[in-house]
Amino acid sequence: MSKRKKKHRKAKIKNTSFNQVPGHVVYVGNKENLATSLEIIDYTKESHQVKHTNQVKDVFQYKDSENVTWINVNGLNATTEIEQLGKYYGLHPLILEDIVNTQQRPKIDEYDKYIFIVLKMLYYTEDGELVKEHISMVLGNKYILTFQEADGDVFDALRDRIKNSKGRIRNSGADYLAYAILDAIIDNYFVIIETMGDKIESLEDSLFLENPDENITQDIQELKREIIRIRRAIYPLREVINRLEKGEHPLIHEKTNHYLRDLYDHIIQVSENIEVYREMTWGLMDMYMTTISNKMNEVMKVLTIMASIFIPLTFIAGVYGMNFDYMPELHFKYAYFYVWGVMLILFVMMLWYFKRKKWL
Repeated sequence: MSKRKKKHRKAKIKNTSFNQVPGHVVYVGNKENLATSLEIIDYTKESHQVKHTNQVKDVFQYKDSENVTWINVNGLNATTEIEQLGKYYGLHPLILEDIVNTQQRPKIDEYDKYIFIVLKMLYYTEDGELVKEHISMVLGNKYILTFQEADGDVFDALRDRIKNSKGRIRNSGADYLAYAILDAIIDNYFVIIETMGDKIESLEDSLFLENPDENITQDIQELKREIIRIRRAIYPLREVINRLEKGEHPLIHEKTNHYLRDLYDHIIQVSENIEVYREMTWGLMDMYMTTISNKMNEVMKVLTIMASIFIPLTFIAGVYGMNFDYMPELHFKYAYFYVWGVMLILFVMMLWYFKRKKWL
């Protein structure tokens, strides 16, 4: 296993929403210096248009369009623009508050004219660092609003499907687009789980090396914290998908419910894999301590056997090393060689005995 890379700890998120009036829009996160940008994807069965802008007013022309419009907002710290967008689409102030609160757990709220969903997007950077990004989605009639903290997401394949009219997406409504967005996020959970499994297997292999990495306990602790972050992001989503699939909101068509049921099966599968890897990760430290204990027992066994062998030899050497003039064998011509012979015979017999007892 490669040496553990030092990672910069993320700055703690300062929650400034305490003691505020409900519905007060205050950004809670650690990406405060990012400019807000909007990506507008407007399409029908026959046409497709993409527009990038920094002006919220550019999206207003699409509200009453007969096309399906996906408005993706990057950057949550510009609360004025988000309030302006929310006011134009008639979003409840509590929804706007949840959009900019990155600590909000995954949830779903159903209103008469739209459905609001909060979830977490997970992906690994090139440096192997886990990124958990806050995503909010508003499903309305003929439009989808998505809000994310910063540029970079898992929607490139979805954009390609819209652009090249692949699959059903250009022939379906906004509810199918909402499903496709959720599906892209959940499909990437499988990539996260697979990477997590590779990390666990790598640590397991390292534990059985003769000289494991001295930082392996820190690696295990980091993996445990990572599992907890992933579990907190994914587990509440099961209830969200379940409510979305079993609900009877007019914005969700019957044919889309079939895809949502499949999506629910996927999130259950991901959750079960998380539980398995969580138990395996928790067992890594026990495995490490057991391995260390076994190695210590091997060392102690060797030392004990060596001490047991030398105890009678030391006794014989001690007896014949006493300075008395009238010891019986003191002046015997071959006493020295006999003593060595007795000690060698004892040594061999003890080794044979230990071997027979399977202590060696």
